[in-house]
Amino acid sequence: MFEVKFRTDSLAKLRRKIQQFLELGTQVGVLVDPRTRTMEVYRLNRDKVVLGDRDVLQVPELLPGWELPVVEVWAPEFD
Repeated sequence: MFEVKFRTDSLAKLRRKIQQFLELGTQVGVLVDPRTRTMEVYRLNRDKVVLGDRDVLQVPELLPGWELPVVEVWAPEFD
């Protein structure tokens, strides 16, 4: 599951929601925060992993071989 944080969202509430989904059987939860340009990756009974622009998102348990450079998620900046 993916959750995208908007300005009015509470990070704590989004994190709790992801945890609830994991406890119900979801394998991976990803919290996307455009303001900080980070992704928090959650798996049940494991520490979260925080990814930034230099990292690559992988979810082999759902999409073996699929990779997404985090920097490609954000809207391009135009000069």
